[in-house]
Amino acid sequence: MSLEGAARVVSELASRGYNADREAVTLLANAPDPETALERAVEQAPDDALKLSTDHVREALDGAQSSGSPPTPADASEGPTGAADPDSTPSISTGTDRENTRDGGRGVPVETKGSAVVETSGDIASTGTGEYRDFLAVFRDRYEKLSAHLRSRVNHRPAATIADMSPSSDAALVGLVSDIRSTAGGHWLVELEDTTGTFPCLVMSDRDFADDVRELLYDEVVAVEGTLADDGGILFVDDLYFPDIPRTHTPSTADRPVRAALVSDVHVGSQEFRADAWERFADWLHTEEAEDVEYLLVGGDMVEGVGVYPDQDEELDIVDIYDQYERFSEHLKSVPGDLEVVMIPGNHDAVRLAEPQPAFDEELRSIMSAHDAEIAANPATVTVEGVTVLMYHGVSLDEVIAELPDEAASYDRPHEAMYQLLRKRHVAPQYGGRTRLAPEEEDHLVIEEVPDVFHAGHVHKLGYGKYHGVLTVNSACWQSQTAFQESVNLDPDVGYAPIVDLQTLDLTVRKFV
Repeated sequence: MSLEGAARVVSELASRGYNADREAVTLLANAPDPETALERAVEQAPDDALKLSTDHVREALDGAQSSGSPPTPADASEGPTGAADPDSTPSISTGTDRENTRDGGRGVPVETKGSAVVETSGDIASTGTGEYRDFLAVFRDRYEKLSAHLRSRVNHRPAATIADMSPSSDAALVGLVSDIRSTAGGHWLVELEDTTGTFPCLVMSDRDFADDVRELLYDEVVAVEGTLADDGGILFVDDLYFPDIPRTHTPSTADRPVRAALVSDVHVGSQEFRADAWERFADWLHTEEAEDVEYLLVGGDMVEGVGVYPDQDEELDIVDIYDQYERFSEHLKSVPGDLEVVMIPGNHDAVRLAEPQPAFDEELRSIMSAHDAEIAANPATVTVEGVTVLMYHGVSLDEVIAELPDEAASYDRPHEAMYQLLRKRHVAPQYGGRTRLAPEEEDHLVIEEVPDVFHAGHVHKLGYGKYHGVLTVNSACWQSQTAFQESVNLDPDVGYAPIVDLQTLDLTVRKFV
């Protein structure tokens, strides 16, 4: 067992049937050896205890120190100022020895390995077979990961335990949303499910947070606390909590002036691909003005694909999928050769549609070998110059925008729909809707680590803002409106390149159309 921070401590305590005071969790997480400290605290807990107090944990830790056992040094990589493992791949660039190819000339860009190292979460290994146990496993994993963010905020009891509690008792529950419906009186009845069963929770319409219920999606994980009815059969909700990004989140930044371009939805192979805009973008990257743009993060849909939507073949300029990737690779070679490139797939790319999407296979990697690009899965967590970037293509945004009220999510404000995913700490919370999701042993779509930047695309609209300190960017597209897009009233934003300053997380947007 590896304990990494307070969330993991809370999860491990919950698996043993315990809650803990917030300060007690902090003491355990900051212990020299969190694993041993947790085991000792549990072993010494009173027989009737369900919640570990701060005093109890402190006594357990003091007892460990007085027993003469030498403390285990803390893992230096866990602390904010700890030195990284010297054998690990560094995620912060020194920025030295960069070859200057930005002389304004185009020619053939210099292909280099680059000295700036990008660290990604890499590929995923698909293990699901589609059997019932796979569906059960992914939801259990989702529940455990997200409940860890909520259990320290409420005195959680399992649904089965709440069902046996005395009427009018105070109770709290962490669960997946299994049903949402309005009552005849205009109130909201939300059924929450945990590993022991389901329990109905009533949110009265006059509650300050009643509008939050309208922003719930099936299968997301939330916490409620309130009072049981006189007959004990329903919980009247006094507070509703989301996993959410902490309001106190302070993003990491680079220690030198350096910028990254965030683009998505290139769609090479479409008759509407704007090669002229892309080449103007590439020309600009060669200029002195863009000299400190050292990274290019591409958020999926490099090509238009084949058979993605009805009658797509009538709108293709290149009909062979491999030829599309060959042409994309040629356009990628137009950008400076010393640029560090990271790419993830999208729903038009030649990978499975179900998310999480594995990275491109070896054949496609060999085609897109320009600049020795880093290829990762969708979604992926990328660390650039010490800045954590969550890259997600964004297919679930269609579902979020369709299911939630217009004031909470719309195509004209795609970054606000992305705020909803950060609040829910999951990039595709609702199962069985518009977004194809693959049942795996682990839910790879949970936002476990708080990102500094959240980068998405898919909806072909430009939008950006900050949510609890997280710079959130939807980076538009490089494809003019197709006949299909016109039929569904999609008016794309074309030829935009959001440029983020990694030292300040300030954003500027360049337009090349």
